[in-house]
Amino acid sequence: MSKLVTIYGGSGFVGRHIARRMARNGWRVRVAVRRPNEAIFVRPYGAVGQVEPVFCNIRDDASVRAVMEGADAVVNCVGTFDATGRNNFEAVQTEGAGRIARIAAEMGVARMVHISAIGASHDSRSRYARSKAAGEDAVRTAFSNAVILRPSVVFGVEDKFFNRFAGMTRMGPFLPLVGARSRFQPVYVDDVAHAAELALLGQAAPGIYELGGPEAKTFRELMEQMLQVIRRRRVIIGLPFWFGALMGLVLDFAQRITLGLFTNSILTADQVITLRSDNVVTEGARGFADLGITPTPLEAVLPEYLWRYRPTGEFEAMRESAGHLPHG
Repeated sequence: MSKLVTIYGGSGFVGRHIARRMARNGWRVRVAVRRPNEAIFVRPYGAVGQVEPVFCNIRDDASVRAVMEGADAVVNCVGTFDATGRNNFEAVQTEGAGRIARIAAEMGVARMVHISAIGASHDSRSRYARSKAAGEDAVRTAFSNAVILRPSVVFGVEDKFFNRFAGMTRMGPFLPLVGARSRFQPVYVDDVAHAAELALLGQAAPGIYELGGPEAKTFRELMEQMLQVIRRRRVIIGLPFWFGALMGLVLDFAQRITLGLFTNSILTADQVITLRSDNVVTEGARGFADLGITPTPLEAVLPEYLWRYRPTGEFEAMRESAGHLPHG
């Protein structure tokens, strides 16, 4: 019988790419999510019945255990940017990660991959980063031979980074940025999935791998590259951190007093703290080179999905070509 992998958060941005790769390897894939009806799109990744979304609440032992039954390997892709509520940083990224690892060890699962993030640190002022670090500790304590992947900002068709800022360019001539000089090392989503695939197949040594793309660039430089791709001219305004912190506090407060009717997906106070630090691979850290993977450059992928933000969308290239035709 084909091997089985349970992917917690398998319908998310990174998880769905891991699911697709494991299905191509002939594995059965169990996609554990809170809303299976919204994850039906994963089924075509494999043959009929090969990839199945199932309900799971990672805050509950019985729920985590049920979807892990019979699994040869597990992947934890669950993460959150919500600092409040039942599914907050600690509940999801610390306790949830530890719960999955502990139960995987108890059930004799052979391999585990945990998706963390560059910047995970107990010393960080960011709750998000501290919860990620605590989650890594919990995973390694319970499942010592786990592979932990720490990607930088992940990009790809469904990303919430370039898509978000490209969408903002439609709103006016200015593009405001908090942390314009902070450096990032964007990594292609399928490269992260490839790393997870190798780990699940037993082709990666246990431990932590920091995953970044070929180039590290400032936030401003990344936005300038994006603007070139979408053929738009916008004035990039670097906002000071104090202003960003104030804005984040106001938006966070608005979410609290509206009891969640308004969801702060714009900028949180905790995100401003993370923007104060570079999000790049640490010198000497294990990474793609140790896995035999050559990371994909931004320019090879961005035009494939950001074209829709150009002034005339898919017709922009035709309009530009027409502009070069001789006039009679």
